[in-house]
Amino acid sequence: MKKKIEKERVTINIDSKILKEIDTTVDGHKTRNRSHAIEHLVRKAMNKEGLTTAFILAGGKGTRLKPLTDKITKPMIEVNGKPILGYVIELLAKYKIKEVIIALGYKGEQIQEYFENGEKFGLNIDYVREQEPLGTGGPLKLAKKYIEEEFLMFNGDNLTNINLDDMYSFHKKNKAYTTLALSSVKDPKNFGVIELEGNQIKKFIEKPSNPKSNLINSGTYILKPEVIDMIPKGFSLIEKDVFPKLSEQGKLYGYVYNGQWFPTDTMERYNTAKKEWKGII
Repeated sequence: MKKKIEKERVTINIDSKILKEIDTTVDGHKTRNRSHAIEHLVRKAMNKEGLTTAFILAGGKGTRLKPLTDKITKPMIEVNGKPILGYVIELLAKYKIKEVIIALGYKGEQIQEYFENGEKFGLNIDYVREQEPLGTGGPLKLAKKYIEEEFLMFNGDNLTNINLDDMYSFHKKNKAYTTLALSSVKDPKNFGVIELEGNQIKKFIEKPSNPKSNLINSGTYILKPEVIDMIPKGFSLIEKDVFPKLSEQGKLYGYVYNGQWFPTDTMERYNTAKKEWKGII
């Protein structure tokens, strides 16, 4: 049984001028109503240094997982009795992320029916929907109306138990514009390899034959909202259209972690995840 958010009705007195200012933040999207606005401001005051928002890519067709994805969207495929996306949501709830935006595409109604508004998982979920495939950058542009501050971004088909508090501390310490979580793999030839200079990401090498690094992009990011403005209209890949530009500007950092990380985008990787994934610990 998932724990529901417990809420209580309270009566408070607020200066009418302050209340008018609070009401200006209500947009029906990021802030749904006056009560939501006040709750958001209280949370922000209590947790000034923490992240509160996450965006999840969950719209891919999963063609390399056929026939599994003929009837089910890729993030809803189960590992140890739970949808892959369910573990992402569990991780976010563990680190007290309260606002989640999920980008839907292929069979996205399955995700929305399962997670609903997120209340039973201890957070709030909003959705954006791709009418046509928009890559990894286009859906984020659709979600701009929900994002005001630094936020997390996840690929919805990866399993990870990354320490988000530690990653955010690293991000703040380096005054990064964007931070990518990097994982090391034994054979990086089938991934995009990343080369670091100190903590800065200096080079992306796609599927190198003789890699100088075994660090790869693990699909978890912390970004400033201004990054969304760098995404071109229509179909775009944030890894190719935005990250290299940030690297050239010295604004892109790599956070290396040694925890669990399992991609599930092929049958081989999915089967490995089923055998080795230990859950959110």
